[in-house]
Amino acid sequence: MPDSVLAAIIAGTATLSASLLQLRSALLREATRGQSATRRKGRIQLIILLVVVGGAAIAGFALSQWLTSGERLAQNTLQRELQARVAEISRTASQLELTRAGARAEIEAGVLRQIGTDGVVVTATVAACRPALVVSAPGMSSPLGVSAEAATPAVRACTEAEASPVTLCATIPGSAKVTEVEVFSRPADSDAPWSANRLVPGQESGQARFAEKYTQSAPEAGTQQVCQGFTHWSADHARLVRMIVRYSL
Repeated sequence: MPDSVLAAIIAGTATLSASLLQLRSALLREATRGQSATRRKGRIQLIILLVVVGGAAIAGFALSQWLTSGERLAQNTLQRELQARVAEISRTASQLELTRAGARAEIEAGVLRQIGTDGVVVTATVAACRPALVVSAPGMSSPLGVSAEAATPAVRACTEAEASPVTLCATIPGSAKVTEVEVFSRPADSDAPWSANRLVPGQESGQARFAEKYTQSAPEAGTQQVCQGFTHWSADHARLVRMIVRYSL
């Protein structure tokens, strides 16, 4: 119970108790006087006393209501102010989160655009082709002066059909548009710059060839893949291959 209401109740109770005591004293005095006073005068005093008691009770109740209403008004005002502050803080937090998300998205988009301009680079090493060995059939005679145990299998060169192709794949954003695909190839033991070893897709160079066209996968989970096939059928040396994929957003 609020302190203001408790104080009003105590004040009303004290006023009522004092009025009752005065009423009791008046009644006792009336009894001692006997018939010395008239009944009319006694009734008037009784009525006045009852009016005083009733007025005190009403005044106490009104005072308690006034104090309670004032306290409720103050509480409601404070509650509205707190709700307004909470709403303002929530709006500020939401705006800050949106600003941070927008700035982050803008930065990420800028980085992806720069990567697309520079190009996504993929490199790989392709081993030399290993052709099938030619072994003499049973019953065939060995050359004169060479035993069958000493005879070595004949080695032949690879063909393009026998070579195992490899695939170079670059991952780019799902919304990106491919603007250029560059392919390069050079012997593994060469230090020549890549710019001097650029190849045209579909054109043979050094028993090696890139596919004529690259393939592009469907966007999935925000990314897509751009792939280029490469075939190498030289049995003499390995090759280094390189692919650069440029895109725009």
